[in-house]
Amino acid sequence: MPHRRRRKDIRNLAIIAHVDHGKTTLVDALLKYTGAYDFKEDEVAIMDSNPLERERGITIFSKNASFEYKGVQVNIVDTPGHADFGSEVERILKMVDGVLLLVDAFEGPMPQTKFVLKKSLELHLKPILVINKLDRANTRPDEVADMTFDLFCELNATEEQLDFPIVYASGKEGYATLDPDEPRDSMKPLLDTILHRVLPPVADPDLPFQMLVTMLDYDSYVGRIAIGRIFHGEVAVGEPVALVKRNGEIAKGKVTRIMKYRGLKRIEAEKAKAGDIISISGIEGVEVGETIAWINKPKGLPAIKIDEPTISMNFSHNTSPLSGKDGGRFLSSRDIRERLEHEAMINVGIKVEEVDGAERFKVSGRGELHLAILIETMRREGYEMEVSRPQVIFKKMGSQIIEPVEELVIEVDEEYQGAVMQALGSRKAEMKDLKTTSTGAVRMEFVIASRALIGFRSDFLMMTRGNGIMYQNFFEYQTYKGEMPTRQRGVLIAHQDGIAVAYALYNLQARGEIFVKPGDKLYAGMIIGVNNKGANLVVNALKRKKLTNIRAAGSDDAITLIPPRPVTLEFALEFIADDELVEITPQSIRIRKMHLSEVERKRIDRKQKTEGR
Repeated sequence: MPHRRRRKDIRNLAIIAHVDHGKTTLVDALLKYTGAYDFKEDEVAIMDSNPLERERGITIFSKNASFEYKGVQVNIVDTPGHADFGSEVERILKMVDGVLLLVDAFEGPMPQTKFVLKKSLELHLKPILVINKLDRANTRPDEVADMTFDLFCELNATEEQLDFPIVYASGKEGYATLDPDEPRDSMKPLLDTILHRVLPPVADPDLPFQMLVTMLDYDSYVGRIAIGRIFHGEVAVGEPVALVKRNGEIAKGKVTRIMKYRGLKRIEAEKAKAGDIISISGIEGVEVGETIAWINKPKGLPAIKIDEPTISMNFSHNTSPLSGKDGGRFLSSRDIRERLEHEAMINVGIKVEEVDGAERFKVSGRGELHLAILIETMRREGYEMEVSRPQVIFKKMGSQIIEPVEELVIEVDEEYQGAVMQALGSRKAEMKDLKTTSTGAVRMEFVIASRALIGFRSDFLMMTRGNGIMYQNFFEYQTYKGEMPTRQRGVLIAHQDGIAVAYALYNLQARGEIFVKPGDKLYAGMIIGVNNKGANLVVNALKRKKLTNIRAAGSDDAITLIPPRPVTLEFALEFIADDELVEITPQSIRIRKMHLSEVERKRIDRKQKTEGR
């Protein structure tokens, strides 16, 4: 095998872990220790720059940062930990030479830990295990290290990969150590481990230029921005280059701008060479997974394989009577189409298809949260829309129908174990493991169809009184599991347009949970609450108390309303049935029937019953 040239002054690595195991906090600690970023007082999670990331406390978008240590530039990529954003992790791993695998010192390896580790082992990367959050109470670092080693063995890691170094750290407190019993004062042990164990990138500047595009950004001034790693050669501003498409076609372009990373900032550069992670502008029509190459010898690199979407929803423009009255700026289907096409261009995990003559769009993603983040982002940008209930994407293999199945991990107190097992049993879940944790909680692992979990999270929180922990991760496609239980409760449907009245809501709250408060705008066909009896019920929420000049003791006491259930986006998407929609505007989230007219709904019900005979 010929000797491969490596660039000793650079290290490229990604940081991977299960959600909430401390990736972003650890990157903060590294940037702070190396002086790559000037932190203000009480400033934390600087990598989570998106408002949604800060609100939810999770990383949604991969972000690059870099710092210098002992004369070596370390490019580090913070990746999402939630399973729904797995496509981000898959792409990032293609442009790095090593990974920091973070595991919580108390929780141990979780479902997403297995997913991201499996992807990195398949790409022959050698992880550094960082057992994080040593500052937590009841940590068990030695036990967690053994559990992680077992996970490596389960995923068929090679002998080289099994010889992984272990670093114990606390990103929050800003220290790392090679031994939990040693003094803890800085991040130096982790940085030294990175220099010694992460391989310098294979980089031959004398070979023809090749760069694999792993992410896209967009700027209204320069257009598409291709982000990726240069594998071979050099490139300079003003040079003509070739774009090698996935199908082998070749297009031409010209580099108008090159940006490198310093700390969290992009800085302009005149040229870049093999081993650098850069952003390039000027290449029209570039897509994720394509190769930018030397104009005289365009040769593509192996394309990135991205897992297919598993969940889809229909998006359409808002057709409710309150359309345009809630501060929305983008109301037409054309506006929604343009925004979705832009999202599909930069987010490789999203697919968009037109249905019903371009009035509706089928949007597919990796999970409910993946699509909910897109909806929430559009809502904040001023879009109004309606979305349907999430549906899983079935596939056909020969004569069999197959559907996505997920690994589900649940941790609850022992008193809730029976209720959870009964609920999952009715959803045809298969139990794989059951054990008691060191804190006395019961940890159960199941394999369950993805569609059986739609709407389960809110039920789970109710049955455990908010004390349960639930994680899910895509597992594989399996044969169709048959019919699943649907929502058992009916809904209360507004009878006519108007303003909700306290007196009417007071009389309705005995029927079930209410979603609106006095003074809210209502319209015929809008769902205003739950009917515990099971049947859908059309009600009058505008009814006022009849005024008379007769007074009776107690009859005029002030009415007391139970606080309404806040309708969040996640709750609405899980709650709705197939004949219902979620109306989304910048100021409100409402639930409504697909057909607002009661007469139309009855006609469709009769037609379906006739066809079902």
